Amino acid sequence: MAKKGAKPGLEIRFGERLTPARQAVRSALTSGPGILWVTVFLLVPLLAVIAMSFLTRGSYGEIGLPLTFENYTRLAGFGAFGFDPLYPLVILRSLVLAAGTTLVCLLAGFPLAYFIVRLPPRGKQIALTLVVIPFWTNLLIRTYAWQILLGPESLAAKVASALGLAEAGRPLYPSLGAVYLGMLAAYLPFLVLPLYSSFEKLDWSIAEAAMDLGADAPRVLRHAILPQVLPGMIAGMILVFIPAVGQFVIPDLLGGARTVLLGNAIQQQFGASRDWPFGAAIAFVGMAIVMLGLSFYARTAGKDSEEALL
Repeated sequence: MAKKGAKPGLEIRFGERLTPARQAVRSALTSGPGILWVTVFLLVPLLAVIAMSFLTRGSYGEIGLPLTFENYTRLAGFGAFGFDPLYPLVILRSLVLAAGTTLVCLLAGFPLAYFIVRLPPRGKQIALTLVVIPFWTNLLIRTYAWQILLGPESLAAKVASALGLAEAGRPLYPSLGAVYLGMLAAYLPFLVLPLYSSFEKLDWSIAEAAMDLGADAPRVLRHAILPQVLPGMIAGMILVFIPAVGQFVIPDLLGGARTVLLGNAIQQQFGASRDWPFGAAIAFVGMAIVMLGLSFYARTAGKDSEEALL
């Protein structure tokens, strides 16, 4: 804050006289490295991907002019031979997989977070450690481990065979169930931790008041508990949905690589197909989906905060 009687353009902060030049130097020393890091490793690559998506692929995979919207029209399904729903289906399939993963994680994570928060302090520490432990191992290794756990000689396969859910001596993968099981194991912590944080701040007196007024368990959950944990629940769902949209390792290994997803399409275009402009267009559309998810979360969280203040 400027001191009364000080010269114009001269600011006294924490007892130190700062001229505009010295303020600029201090800002450059404090926030400059962070801004430079974000610019070089985030903003510049993002702009390069966007610019590349409007370029043209040559006959031998080279990138050049003219500028074109063909990569986006092709991604929308409109090509030289008419409408082809291949890539719209890839996007839709990725969104369905991400939405299904989010729903499965929510159904498993909500009661788990509630169970953890009701434990004694020592039990909470142990339970949270067990939730975070999967992050200590690489995702690829964990996915290969699921192939062993779902193999033909595994306990799960024998139980499924005894129940008539699978053929004897056959593994439980590749299958859609194995894909969702692997996705659940990979992304469940992303939803449990924000939910646990919301449950920790929950005012249980509101739930007790609802029960005293005659509300049954579903009404207590809907009107007394859900409104309080909704911000953490939405944050966890966004944290699951965003990386699940671009996931392709788990579907490839546990689903038999039967379907093409956004991640597979991007890898193929930048790899074997050598069509970098089209791969950049796919990547940009994927980032746009992520940004829409973040925008939805920001609007929802802001609305919840305003309602809480009122």
